[in-house]
Amino acid sequence: MIEKDIIVVGGGASGFFAAINIAKQAPHLKVAILERGQKGLTKVKVSGGGRCNVTHAEFVPSELVHNYPRGEKELLGPFHQFMTGDTIAWFEERGVELKIEEDGRIFPASNSSQTIVDCFLNEANKYHVDVLYSHSLKSLKHADSLFQLDTTKGHFLAKKVVIATGSSAKMWGLLEGLGHTVSKAVPSLFTFKISDERIRDIPGVVAENVNVKILGTNLTSEGPLLITHWGMSAPAILKLSAFGAIEIAKREYRFKIEVNFIRQSFTDCLDVLKNSKQALAKKIAFKSTQFNLPKRLWHKLVLASNITEDARWADINKLQLETLAKQLTQAVFNVQGKSTFKEEFVTAGGVSLKEINFKTFESKCVPGIYFAGEVLDIDAITGGFNFQNAWTGAHIVSQNVAKGLS
Repeated sequence: MIEKDIIVVGGGASGFFAAINIAKQAPHLKVAILERGQKGLTKVKVSGGGRCNVTHAEFVPSELVHNYPRGEKELLGPFHQFMTGDTIAWFEERGVELKIEEDGRIFPASNSSQTIVDCFLNEANKYHVDVLYSHSLKSLKHADSLFQLDTTKGHFLAKKVVIATGSSAKMWGLLEGLGHTVSKAVPSLFTFKISDERIRDIPGVVAENVNVKILGTNLTSEGPLLITHWGMSAPAILKLSAFGAIEIAKREYRFKIEVNFIRQSFTDCLDVLKNSKQALAKKIAFKSTQFNLPKRLWHKLVLASNITEDARWADINKLQLETLAKQLTQAVFNVQGKSTFKEEFVTAGGVSLKEINFKTFESKCVPGIYFAGEVLDIDAITGGFNFQNAWTGAHIVSQNVAKGLS
């Protein structure tokens, strides 16, 4: 039986961040990470397309929380304790230069996630964190003020435990055995599979500012929309997938969306088209792109309105004009499934937030167990927000878990 003061279960972003901070603050304590894989930080390695989107340049807690479909209310206090600026300072103090891109995402200046991985490994070594790989947790028991952790490679005793396993069905099962409530996990960051002539053969086309809503619900989103080989992606879709994760899962990923490609009303759009009919009477409508839409998308919507490629504006009848206005502002598409967004594996679901003390991130059900990261029922939209939740939770855990340990 190996004895440790604090054991962190999970060798991912939040696990390493917590363990390193704990070991730095309390060098007299024995701190270990139990990682089920042959190596840790694998999600960090692939995140952000291999660049690691460390956080997002939003520096106001009350604004930052709006990016969390689950956890918005609970994270407001924690973000006042450890925020984006604190994350930037933490990495830069360790020699990792970060950069802010135009869309607000923050990456290492090296453009390589390996920079973040190396930082964690070096810090863990510096502060003598015992990182144990290939240790898959089999059981977790609490008795006589100690925790017994049985893994595939050995047995451990710890005074306190930090759970940082991310979305792990096995870990959630063990926590339920200790009295915690766990919400079923469903994907929360994904693209939409759509097969439709209006977007076929134009992958890579981006409509810069659209509005999308799921018909039959109150779920809406706005922003850029990317047409892909399999359907639709980009922020407008990804935000909708995150905030609608539970409802979309109930619909088994089959539903209808309505896209307003120009974010104007049908009436306003029709007025513009009527003016175009007068002002551009002799010109070919197919070649006269309106509303600053990408040409290839305009072509598809014109054809979908029963307007031929050689039709002049003057020849377009009232019904065709109304149909085109509808395609531009009320285009309905059938979603027939989902696809993973790049290498991101974010889920909605996890340990009930009602069972966590968000001043310390300690369990209300089992004192001595702390949580950090996606093991909790917290998730965010894409853009570095999930990592910021990981850093914040892990930091607060590190500030509290060592209290009372000599």
